[in-house]
Amino acid sequence: MPDRVDGDGRTRVSLAELIALGARVGRAKLASVQSRSERSGQQSSRLYGRGMDYAESRAYQPGDDVRRMDWRLTARSGKLHTKLYQEEREGRLLILLDTHASLRFGTRARFKSVQAARAAAVAAWLAVRAGERVGLMAFGGHDRLLRPQGGAHGALAVCGALAEWDALPSAEHAEPLSAALLRARRLQHGASRVLLLSDGFSADAEARQHLLDLKTRAGVGVLVLADALEREPPPAGRYPLEHDGERRDVVLLGERQRREFQQALGAGPARLEALARAMGLRCRVLDTRDDPLSAVGELLGATRTRR
Repeated sequence: MPDRVDGDGRTRVSLAELIALGARVGRAKLASVQSRSERSGQQSSRLYGRGMDYAESRAYQPGDDVRRMDWRLTARSGKLHTKLYQEEREGRLLILLDTHASLRFGTRARFKSVQAARAAAVAAWLAVRAGERVGLMAFGGHDRLLRPQGGAHGALAVCGALAEWDALPSAEHAEPLSAALLRARRLQHGASRVLLLSDGFSADAEARQHLLDLKTRAGVGVLVLADALEREPPPAGRYPLEHDGERRDVVLLGERQRREFQQALGAGPARLEALARAMGLRCRVLDTRDDPLSAVGELLGATRTRR
């Protein structure tokens, strides 16, 4: 990752803060996710007797049993690979991070984009502390991918990517949520969990079907990012708002005017929350002022254990 000035943690992501969140997570255990068959209507348990059901092969890691070497793949690739069986299959978390310009907004504590990065970092630390691998895909303003990695190195890689991508110049590119979900499905690579972080403004009608498709293959959680001004009508007053360097004052006086303003401003988060709940997905709304640990932990079914 190139050298960069660390963000302030309010309008720009602070890499130091993301790394420090790992100390708060401690050791964790995630609720098991039942694996799903690619064939509709069929499911299989994740637990089988050793040697009965081959799952996949991965790169050899120090300490692996040499009796489980995948010699054919090793010969083809020129690199050592170990066979994993169904009972030993490593959990994988894929984090889908919305980077549309609408997340660079906040009236309390920090931008939604910064809060999204904090939540993603917490999810990464929880996953690797529970022995899972974690990958990260950005959509919307930036199209980026960090393939799944395990251990502290995996969480640190996610933190570094979050800070690096946040520092990139803002892009005008817009990507519907449905397109991002379709891309995520192609890149899923056996992920047992998918965590979507978005403020919902990219949610379109086609996103429902793609969420259903993901739901048949993995446990899906939705974390809706929202600012206080998007969640409840503001008190009467004059509000300075800035967008693309242009500053304007919005005067909100009457109750109806303030309610309509809030509904228009919060249309994205409300739409995504309604969609997720209607589909029976795990869903939490995360305010920019809140600590993300509780919300993310609930979505991943995490329980922290003693050190």
